Amino acid sequence: MHRRRRTALLLSAAIVAAPLLTACGSDAHPGAAAVVGGQRITVAQLENRVSEVRAAQRAAVPDEATYEQVIAKSGSLPRDVLHNLVLDEVLHKAAQDAGVTVTRKELQKMRGDLEGQVGGAKALETAWLQQYGVPPQRLDENLRLRLEAQKLAAALGTDTGKPAFWDAMSAASKKLGIELNPRYGTWDVQKSSRADAKTPWVREVTAESMQQTM
Repeated sequence: MHRRRRTALLLSAAIVAAPLLTACGSDAHPGAAAVVGGQRITVAQLENRVSEVRAAQRAAVPDEATYEQVIAKSGSLPRDVLHNLVLDEVLHKAAQDAGVTVTRKELQKMRGDLEGQVGGAKALETAWLQQYGVPPQRLDENLRLRLEAQKLAAALGTDTGKPAFWDAMSAASKKLGIELNPRYGTWDVQKSSRADAKTPWVREVTAESMQQTM
């Protein structure tokens, strides 16, 4: 994927809240799906996040056959979720380094604007689940992350589809010293991406189209 085509819509199907990262020692990391900044995302925590997405997907479809089709189209969900969990931490680090913060008022405005565009809170939840794999209980966290990405880009004098933004992400990746459990692949510091990551809900869109949806 070329850097110029990436946008904040990569960020993210599942958000790493602070409690998700647990301290670990300097030895081996038993039960870890990833280690980010010396802390680990456990396999159990990853499985819980995947279960949240699956439960939301099941609740959104009318029958078992349709649900099976949804599963078939998202068979790489655990790897995709882990990719986004790590990417979220990278963004948080890059934003912190740039002095970027997001207020509750800004988040509420963003959500209100989006709800107005799609026809209400329920419609927004449905759209985010279908398009990006974000369950309803993670919607505010996801919107906060998107807003954080937008503000980081603005602070850098660029946008989320340009090299300057992803250079900052790469620098943050390097500082965090990310390690993945081999079963989930490896982390590419330069691209700030899990090797062979394939997120089915990612939409590669231009900055112009992102502005239209945001």
